[in-house]
Amino acid sequence: MEAAHGSLFDVAETRVAASRMSSRAPARRQAKATKRKYQASSEAPPAKRRSETSFLPARKTRVNETQRTFKGKAQKTFSPKYSASTSDGNQEEKPCIKTSSLFKNNPEIPDLHRPVVKQVREKVFTSDAFHELGLHPHLISTINTVLKMSTMTSVQKQSIPALLEGRDALVKSQTGSGKTLAYCIPVVQSLQAMKSKIQRSDGPYALILVPTRELALQSFDTIRKLLKPFTWIVPGVLMGGEKRKSEKARLRKGINILISTPGRLVDHIKSTKNIHFSRIQWLVLDEADRILDLGFEKDITLILNAVNAECQKRQNVLLSATLTRGVARLADISLHDPVSISALDKSLQPSSPEARMVRGVSPEIPGELDSFAIPESLHQHVTLVPSKLRLVSLAAFILQKCKFEKEQKMIVFFSSCELVEFHYNLFLQTLLSSSGAPAPGQLPSVSTQLKFLRLHGNMEQEERTAVFQEFSRSETGTLFCTDVAARGLDLPQVTWIVQYNAPSSPAEYIHRIGRTARIGCHGSSLLILAPSEAEYVNSLASHKINHSEIKMEDILSVLMKDDCFKGRQWGNQKSHAVGPQEIRRRATVLQTMFEDYVHSSESRVSWAKKALQSFIRAYATYPRELKHIFHTRSLHLGHVAKSFGLRDAPRNLSAVAVKKRKVTLKRPDLHTKTPSQRRLAEILRSEYSSGMEAGVAKVKKQNKQERRAAHPRGPSAASAQPWPAVGEAAGHTP
Repeated sequence: MEAAHGSLFDVAETRVAASRMSSRAPARRQAKATKRKYQASSEAPPAKRRSETSFLPARKTRVNETQRTFKGKAQKTFSPKYSASTSDGNQEEKPCIKTSSLFKNNPEIPDLHRPVVKQVREKVFTSDAFHELGLHPHLISTINTVLKMSTMTSVQKQSIPALLEGRDALVKSQTGSGKTLAYCIPVVQSLQAMKSKIQRSDGPYALILVPTRELALQSFDTIRKLLKPFTWIVPGVLMGGEKRKSEKARLRKGINILISTPGRLVDHIKSTKNIHFSRIQWLVLDEADRILDLGFEKDITLILNAVNAECQKRQNVLLSATLTRGVARLADISLHDPVSISALDKSLQPSSPEARMVRGVSPEIPGELDSFAIPESLHQHVTLVPSKLRLVSLAAFILQKCKFEKEQKMIVFFSSCELVEFHYNLFLQTLLSSSGAPAPGQLPSVSTQLKFLRLHGNMEQEERTAVFQEFSRSETGTLFCTDVAARGLDLPQVTWIVQYNAPSSPAEYIHRIGRTARIGCHGSSLLILAPSEAEYVNSLASHKINHSEIKMEDILSVLMKDDCFKGRQWGNQKSHAVGPQEIRRRATVLQTMFEDYVHSSESRVSWAKKALQSFIRAYATYPRELKHIFHTRSLHLGHVAKSFGLRDAPRNLSAVAVKKRKVTLKRPDLHTKTPSQRRLAEILRSEYSSGMEAGVAKVKKQNKQERRAAHPRGPSAASAQPWPAVGEAAGHTP
């Protein structure tokens, strides 16, 4: 086939040379004759020499041409030149869409050697009931009827008695183990049992700090349910995105249990006069490590100083699924003679090394930092996908779980808000609008389960709250989100966690997968990595995290179930293939669908480029210890651009930043600039210039040159100019 193409291009070169020697009219007749000749023989007409270089890549990158297998080996396939659609018995020839092959020039997918390690497990449930704790009967009834819980989890069994004794505590337990109730029940029990009945106007008796707005809403909802029998105790929530005026009004009326994000509380401490902490008895920091990760160290310090200034004696609690050195330092500052509670402990011994660790901080916690507890019912998977195939692989996996399987609910984590917006809008406009018929044997109701939602920090608070509540109530659906949803959120019935962008730390990985397999439920997670990132699996294994591998071919094979990815057939031929070749063909159809949508307007292309920029910026922020795995130098920008629906790698991704930096940091040198750059430099040179003098100077310089040309030796030529040009005054005469 290649020899035939080579002969065609030789003929083309000969004919182009002959056409240059002849007149234009014979050249046109010759081109038309050549075109008719090759149309009759079903061959493409030869290209002219000037377009030969652009024609070759187009031929090599047509849909369904010779493609590599998944392991990179070559395999012959059917390579059509034109697609035909039958209408009233007539066939109409249409050229295929010119798009680069998804399966060419991809890196080899390495064999994933996963070291088998013994994961740290926690026993979630116990046989002990809440009524054994000596709680108020109404509180026990509320737990049983409203929360529908009768027995305690391990962390609740250890935490609640210790907190009811008035001890400070550092609580460490896996995600989804019931830590919220572990501190909410003791808080409610102690406040309702106070001898002098609490009044709303008394102000806050308990202060609960959480890292995100969604977790604040969730904690508020839990406490509100527990307080149903105790109507005189008023809970309240403060968080960003709300109107400060309405929050001030609620503080003025009185809030007894105050749940807040650190930044919002600091704002009120500085600007609201009627907020006071003189009656504080409880200070709880939930997801303490995440509070520190988000950069709230200064805010926490300010809050602790404000509380200590008004109330010295109180009970402090720190809770987290992962124990970091920052949390240990915070515990050393805020906790007094604390008890360390971990669900891994068989018995609670305050004098144990784990308890003393809080006071000794760093020397005694290396073991705690190196391993993480993972629910037994959580199955973890990893797949290696080349950059060009990431987008179609994600779409295929979502289709497999949420369209062709029942009762599946998925969360997909991305590294930035722009990536969430891009994939949400792309899938919403392409996957939902595709009219695909279900495969034989599939129920019609199963094929209508696709539902997409998004959640990230750049959304308005009202929309964030609505999305959070809608996804919590839904039985199915896919939520695209950033790490704003990675901590503490209890989203019911989530069956799959997909990490499209790898997390920056093992602790973040643990919190992401903790949104599923909660309180004994079953769940699964999938980590999508590029072949160059395969070593990340070993990094996780060093923290006792195991994975099983899912092959990319198995993910893409779901496209065989949907006829909308079949594409046009050529002539009367029908594809009966079910092997890798047909799967690759359908994956190309899906990729073409994405690319057609992105390239349908300039604004969408610009939108995809911004998402690509955001991905590269996020990729450059991985910590130093992971730079050998995640480095921007290992990215093939052309392949990465393909995963954003772009057909070519965009140029000058950072041109705006570079241009701005050159203008602001370095004064241009007029001697080395082009004329256009020289004019720009003249305009920007003076901070006090209006920018109009450069144009005036140019005119005067031209007049001066004309006078010098007319009177080359005249002594009055120099004195004829009443004032020097701007360039001369600045000493930059070229």
